[in-house]
Amino acid sequence: MPKDRDTVLRIQIFLDRNLFGPGKIDGAIGEFTYKAVVNYNYAHGHRDIYNWGHAREAAEREVPVPYAAYKIKADLLAYVNPNLPEEPEEQAKFPFMAYRSLVELIAERFHTDETFLELINPQKKMNALKPGDIVVVPNVRSFRIEEVKPMQSYKTDPVLSSHTIVIDTTERMAAVYSEKEMMLAAFPITPGKPQFIPMGEWEVKTIMNTPSFRYDKQFLEEGVRGDEAHQIPPGPNSPVGIIWCGLSKSGIGLHGTALPRTIGRSRSAGCVRFANWDAIRLPQLIRPGSRVIVR
Repeated sequence: MPKDRDTVLRIQIFLDRNLFGPGKIDGAIGEFTYKAVVNYNYAHGHRDIYNWGHAREAAEREVPVPYAAYKIKADLLAYVNPNLPEEPEEQAKFPFMAYRSLVELIAERFHTDETFLELINPQKKMNALKPGDIVVVPNVRSFRIEEVKPMQSYKTDPVLSSHTIVIDTTERMAAVYSEKEMMLAAFPITPGKPQFIPMGEWEVKTIMNTPSFRYDKQFLEEGVRGDEAHQIPPGPNSPVGIIWCGLSKSGIGLHGTALPRTIGRSRSAGCVRFANWDAIRLPQLIRPGSRVIVR
């Protein structure tokens, strides 16, 4: 198992590029990086699934440079609002759930968190970034909020609709399988609270970008629809992030999140949360008609 930061970073970037999400990319071996290596090995037919050597060798070939330089463009300011409130009743008055800072936007764009960006940019004041600044970032395929088409819905597909996604609430992982039961991808998740988890077999009914969200405190806490609710606008800081995959179980879906660093470490109500950078990849893997197994 590698220990130096840059080697781990290369492996994380390689796994992320190949749809085996290691969680946030930070050059540290955590639970989800370990699981990503195991899933990658399993999917590629390596019997020694705990061996890091396969991913390490591939990463050295495919990710020779683990860092990139990113110049901040002025048009990204349209996706930042430092005045976005925390209270749902106040958020409902805004048109868009934007990022609260450029550093938050850049962290999510490059599948990492603000802490790691500060670590690899020691000479930068990350809370004072502005257009034109150049920031060192992990060399991943970026999640670009400006390319997310608002309200885009995804139709059935003869291949993708035949895929199955398995939600493992104990391991806190979601794995996608082909019709021939070959593992295609796996991502970290936050499952719902135990009393609300919809165990069983379901079906994807709808997939849509940039959904709005009905915030109902009573429903989130007790599972019973309340009389008071607030309609939260769409955006990356929405409680459901930038995409919603509705299931045949009413009110339950697979979706993004406003807090990617909490994936796997906190509970949602009954839904399944992905980091936005993983959630946006779901339409490449599943479509309406796909089977969903929650266990």
